[in-house]
Amino acid sequence: MRFILIIFSCLIFGAALAAEPVLRDYDEFDIPEGTHIPVISLQEFSTAYCEEGDSVEFLTTSDIFMYDKNIIPQGTRLTGYIDKKNEPIIGTNAAMRVFVNKMYLPDGFEIPIKSYIYTANNNMIGGELTAPAKYIKIPHYQRWTMFRAMGVLQCVPGGERRMGEHVTISSGANLIIVLTAPIHMSHTVIN
Repeated sequence: MRFILIIFSCLIFGAALAAEPVLRDYDEFDIPEGTHIPVISLQEFSTAYCEEGDSVEFLTTSDIFMYDKNIIPQGTRLTGYIDKKNEPIIGTNAAMRVFVNKMYLPDGFEIPIKSYIYTANNNMIGGELTAPAKYIKIPHYQRWTMFRAMGVLQCVPGGERRMGEHVTISSGANLIIVLTAPIHMSHTVIN
């Protein structure tokens, strides 16, 4: 009798183990600092009419994979704000820096992040040198023609520059967000 009871209990226990549902991968992982995330702007923002602290939204344009795991799916919404704004002045265009601090996965899960819109100018959008206001004509003599006193008039930029212009990012513009701190992910979306 005990032998039969032991066999039945083993069969029931084995059936319970076999019927365990397959759970999705819940391992925690880090997305490293410096990761680039391609996004599009969901709204237009400009130095002409936006102030520091105004919120901006972006949407990822493709899936981001780490090895074989989709860590940031397409359609993830990212939000941030204008961190710094410089008005246009004579000689320099306006500039702004956008800090992105929240990431919302498609299932609504919110993850805090630290990142900026990437540009080669220390993540400042704009801030370029303006064109010269006028050019000065200066004679330019070439060495082999100097004995004949032949030269060419050359236009050289003058010392004055034009007034700077405002910078605008249009809705739907393709941008890249770069992480300045690693993201600790404890949640992934399974399609």
